[in-house]
Amino acid sequence: MKNIMKIIILVSIIILIMAGIFFLNKSITANAIKQQENSEILNTYTHTKAICNSSNFCQDNEIICQGSEIKSIIPLTGAVIQHSSDWQDPRAEEERNKLC
Repeated sequence: MKNIMKIIILVSIIILIMAGIFFLNKSITANAIKQQENSEILNTYTHTKAICNSSNFCQDNEIICQGSEIKSIIPLTGAVIQHSSDWQDPRAEEERNKLC
């Protein structure tokens, strides 16, 4: 009878240790994924910018960036202007071309 009790206690301890290792590992993995997702969210931003073509037709666009990578460019309806042929964009060339 005492041997059966010892075996039951030993098996219970082993099961608890294995369960603890399993759940601890899951928790660490979940936290690492959550931290990575939070980092990506914090690194994502949105802004608007006028993009002009060679005929000086300009349209505002919503630009979503993640770091220096463009996630999407969405034209804003009605936010357009057609400048005259002699119009010069006052922005520096680097500023005109940089989206993120």
